[in-house]
Amino acid sequence: MRAIVVDPDECLSPHWEMRRRDQVELVWHKPFEGVGRVRALAWTCDCRAVVYELLQAGGQAFIRKTTQAEPIPEVEETHRWPIEEARRVWHALLLGEMR
Repeated sequence: MRAIVVDPDECLSPHWEMRRRDQVELVWHKPFEGVGRVRALAWTCDCRAVVYELLQAGGQAFIRKTTQAEPIPEVEETHRWPIEEARRVWHALLLGEMR
């Protein structure tokens, strides 16, 4: 089987930066099943093994992490924040300041 090489310049979604030495650790939980409608606000490129999504539900926002693994992807989520706070965390995650 041949590996697929993706040129980062061809990707449409942003890539998260590698972890920084002094990063803040996010707490990850199993996905919360009680939410009906979820709106995707932002996401990272799926060319990497780990994909992050900034999601909104019920006036709050959270980050979902999907580790693309076989046979089933592993999905985890942060707790909920007010939307503006979640956007700050999202920005820090993209910069490698949180993970």
